[in-house]
Amino acid sequence: MNVPFRLSPAGKDYLWGGIRLKTEYGKNMDKTPLAETWECSTHPDGLCIVADGEYKGETLVSVLKEHPEYIGSHPDRSSDAPGELPILIKFIDAAKDLSVQVHPDDKYAYRNENGSRGKTEVWYVLDATPDAKLVYGLAHDSDPDTIREAVTKGTIAEHLQYVPIAQNDVFYVEAGTIHAIGAGALIAEIQENSNITYRLYDYDRKDKDGNTRPLHIDKALEVANLNRASAPVQPMRVLRYEPGVAKELLCRCKYFEVHRMLVSEETGKGIAYRSDSLSFRVLLCIDGSGSLSYKDNGESTEVNITKGSCVFIPADSVKIKLHGKLQLLDICG
Repeated sequence: MNVPFRLSPAGKDYLWGGIRLKTEYGKNMDKTPLAETWECSTHPDGLCIVADGEYKGETLVSVLKEHPEYIGSHPDRSSDAPGELPILIKFIDAAKDLSVQVHPDDKYAYRNENGSRGKTEVWYVLDATPDAKLVYGLAHDSDPDTIREAVTKGTIAEHLQYVPIAQNDVFYVEAGTIHAIGAGALIAEIQENSNITYRLYDYDRKDKDGNTRPLHIDKALEVANLNRASAPVQPMRVLRYEPGVAKELLCRCKYFEVHRMLVSEETGKGIAYRSDSLSFRVLLCIDGSGSLSYKDNGESTEVNITKGSCVFIPADSVKIKLHGKLQLLDICG
């Protein structure tokens, strides 16, 4: 039977990271700072490990190679490599500003990055300091020569659109959008399964070894949208209530679908949940605690869920019940 299982993430100690993923989200990792945790990843740069159940200790990739049916029968899955998911899910703790950067689209990445996917992503703001902001595109129309000169002179900020952010905001970042997450932001990111980033500007910072991190100005300017960006508007969101649960759509695009799910169930009966045959799902716990239960061959299993937990739900899963008080991101790839 197709049963759910928790995942253990891969961690990244990028120089702009903080400690909140350790102190608030239970990420017990020997990395300081802890900038990102890749919560559901089959990317070779950060493989997730199965945390419980029959496949405990195996990589998610190896499990999906053995059970490709777990990914689902959606026609868009036909081009995926064995064991590879089309999406990647992260927590991001920005104690300092991230670099000003841009990601390529699928066509450019396929041609120029060894067949890689491009990178369109969505950010859900888990928390933000009062002065937190992000870069979202350009403040006015520009051209490659102007932006290149601004990068060289360190005046790129004059061309960027800065947007204040607050807890519970959602931002859809299409490939080609110049962007940067600002200091004080704690974010859940759902993206295409890609690790292609072109840094345009990095404040002349040095890494822990004293080296300036490389820029990718030529490629960045090849893929970047240099037209004035519209100010991002928060999407219309409607909470739909059922007994014990409320759900709202955060983002739907060709690559993924993300809902926020509020579970408040303490009767012991549980809230029914399952995936269909088309696609796997992922439950990312962003607050609260509770559990997930199911029966397999007549045997009952309960999986604890706490803030920071990530649970992979195979396609065509067994019937599942959710218990407790939980705030989840319900993600379909």
